[in-house]
Amino acid sequence: MDIFYALAEPTRRKILELLASKGQLSATEIYDNFAMSHPAVSQHLKVLREASLVKMEKRAQQHIYRVNPEAMSEVEDWAKQLTQLWNERFDALEELVKAEKEKNLINRKE
Repeated sequence: MDIFYALAEPTRRKILELLASKGQLSATEIYDNFAMSHPAVSQHLKVLREASLVKMEKRAQQHIYRVNPEAMSEVEDWAKQLTQLWNERFDALEELVKAEKEKNLINRKE
């Protein structure tokens, strides 16, 4: 399962935010934070598990969920690469604008 597919859905992002703020929660504690059926939340948790964004541990009758930091690092690395690419493009644009301004100043003086 693709990480970005899993992250595309707002409910799944909210589940991740909830787990990031609370550390770990049981499935029941997660259900209690959403105004939707338990099966619907379970489906979202399944997608998050299949994308390895969360890890689930079974403790007796409970399923305990927590964020998988390795998967989140993968998302962070991708975002950093994208940011670097954009910064490089903005730097190139800045240089182009600077060169155009200098060219215009020289043309005015002539």
